[in-house]
Amino acid sequence: MKKIEAIIKPYKLDDVKTSLQEVGIVGMTVTEVKGFGRQKGHTEIYRGSEYTIDFLPKVKIEIVVADETVNEVVAAIMKSAKTGKIGDGKIFISSVEQAVRIRTEERDEKAV
Repeated sequence: MKKIEAIIKPYKLDDVKTSLQEVGIVGMTVTEVKGFGRQKGHTEIYRGSEYTIDFLPKVKIEIVVADETVNEVVAAIMKSAKTGKIGDGKIFISSVEQAVRIRTEERDEKAV
């Protein structure tokens, strides 16, 4: 199993969710996060004073999938989250050793 973490622009969440549903993903965890990469934030003026906003709002999606479906899921995220502009986000893929569904005690892929 693999854990896919995608950091995307908040307004792309609905598009990504729809794309993931189309490839059979029925569950995910979504967290509102803040961060920066090459964008390095931006400056704004508030009450006459200029200040830098270092951390930009993003959304982190976490999904655990079977090894066979990783490429399809990553392609769906890239297709629906891409704007072609800086700050589109990143996708991280890592191995998951074990998963357990608390209610039924199912393990591994049956628990996902």
